[in-house]
Formats: sequence, C-alpha cells, structure tokens
Amino acid sequence: MPKVYVTRPIAEQALDMIRRQAEVTLWSDPDRPPPHAELVRGVRDADGLLCLLTDQVDAEVIAAGERLKVISTHAVGYDNIDVAAATARGIPVCNTPGVLTEATADLTWALIMAAARRVTEAERYLRAGKWKSWSPQLLLGLEVHRATLGIVGLGRIGQAVARRARGFDLRVLCTSASRKPEAEGELGAEFVDLETLLRESDIVSVHVPLTEATRGLIGAAELALMKPTALLINTARGPVIDQAALVQALQQGVIAGAGLDVYEVEPLPADDPLLALDNVVLLPHLGSATVATRTRMAVMAAENLIAGITGERPPYLVNPEVLA
Repeated sequence: MPKVYVTRPIAEQALDMIRRQAEVTLWSDPDRPPPHAELVRGVRDADGLLCLLTDQVDAEVIAAGERLKVISTHAVGYDNIDVAAATARGIPVCNTPGVLTEATADLTWALIMAAARRVTEAERYLRAGKWKSWSPQLLLGLEVHRATLGIVGLGRIGQAVARRARGFDLRVLCTSASRKPEAEGELGAEFVDLETLLRESDIVSVHVPLTEATRGLIGAAELALMKPTALLINTARGPVIDQAALVQALQQGVIAGAGLDVYEVEPLPADDPLLALDNVVLLPHLGSATVATRTRMAVMAAENLIAGITGERPPYLVNPEVLA
C-alpha cells in the first residue's frame, strides 16, 4: 500500500479518502507545522506529500523523498514549494485553484468595512470601559459608499471583490500584469497604472500572487502616493507589501489605516510593531476559513494526492510538463 505524509489535520472527509488508498502518517498538531527536520524525515519513505502553505518544501525536502510521486498543497499559492526542484525530479506539484475565490473576497470586504468604520478599534474601546456617552466626534471613520476602490491584481479574487463593490456604488480602478478587457467591461472597472491607482483610490486592495516581480510591490514610495485618508487591504501574500514601510506609514499618518490577513512572517511575532497600532485590523490568515471552502480545498488536495500515487493525472497540476 502506498505511504503518504500529511503535514496537518485537514477535513476528515479528505483524510478518509486518502486512508482508503494509502497508509497515512499525519503530523497531528493542528496549530503548528512540522519542523523542517521532521518534514525531511516524514517524506523519506513517502510516495506522496500533502502539505500546507506553512511548510517549506525546499530542495532538501524533495531530495529526501526518494519515492515521492506527487506533492499536493492544500492551497492555491505554491511559493513555499521549490517547483523547479520537483520538476527536475519528475514530481508533479498540485494545488487547489479557484476554490477560495468567494471566501477570500468576502473576507476582503470584512476587512474593508472593519478598517473603514474602525470596528475592532471601537470594540476594544468599549470593552475597556472607555465609552461614557454618545459623541458626535467619536471614532469617525471612512464612508465606503461611493468611494474609489483600487484593485491591484484583477484575477479571480480581484474580480470577485470588484463584483461586490457594485452594492456600494463604488468607482473601481484596477491594475494588473495583463489586461482583461472583458472582465473590466463587465465589472465597470477602469484600468490604470499602479501610480494612478494609488493616487486616486480611497481603498487599495491587493490581490496579486507572490513572485519575484511582486515582492515588495507596495513600499515606502508607493505608500507615499496614497491619500492620507486611504486604507490599504491585503489578503494576498504578506511580502507583497514592505511591512516595515507600512508600519511607518501607519505611525506617521501617511495613510489612515490598513486591514491585513497576511504578513511577511507568519505567525505574526508577539513583538511586531503592527500589534501596537490602533489603525490596523489584523487577522490570522483567515482568507479561506469557511467550513465549505476548507473542506473543498482538502478534498481537492486529496484528489491530487490520490491521482499522483496511483499513477493517474492529477486534476490540478502546477507543472504539467512533468507528464509530457
């Protein structure tokens, strides 16, 4: 029977699928990924690896998995996997595309509204016993209705965020690595360059994958272009934004606030300066965290894994050239 290594407890439906096809070794801590040395040990006699975006599946891990037939990630992004090293070994790498679009777009809007109306700041204020009376100047926020929303990256999630903007009668600006005229027309989105988007938007929402081209895409110079009343939202990948520059911009009032679900280092360190700021809403990487979405992601990851260990073509391949 094939052997597989699964790096975290996932939806039981998906684990049951895998157990019917393979002997499963499961890293059972639900809150922490296996240490790198444990990951290396785990793949040594494994035919398949089901990992998460928190697992660094680097060349050392791939080299240790001498029997590996497939690497399946429980995620859309795969920047944590050395795809080139896997491809050189002829190992298919698989992901779970498309499934988290709507859940992440919903969470993006949760962050937009929470940051605009200072929701978490206001709750902390109330819980601390500071609310003494209704006041006309208390915790004034940004009015979202009829504001300008700038979407950086008009992929699936960016488009889903733009669709939701219609209900708020927003002007939508967008920029992307490649034009999508049909989507732009359908969404009523105006394509502009990044500089124009940053200058004119009241809310900037980031939806690009992490690549060498997008790492540090929003830094001090870009933040300086934004309105002092503007908000920056990130549900993409942490390193797309220069976090130190963002902290400084929030401290100095260069922008009014931010809503973040992702960070340069995850989990966010206990001494990170972001934690001391009231004008930022912080979430622990919850973009896809609904029961339905996480279950579907797990099932897709299991389908990829099972196909790989049984010699079938995985349905969601990142590197299809290995099967050419």
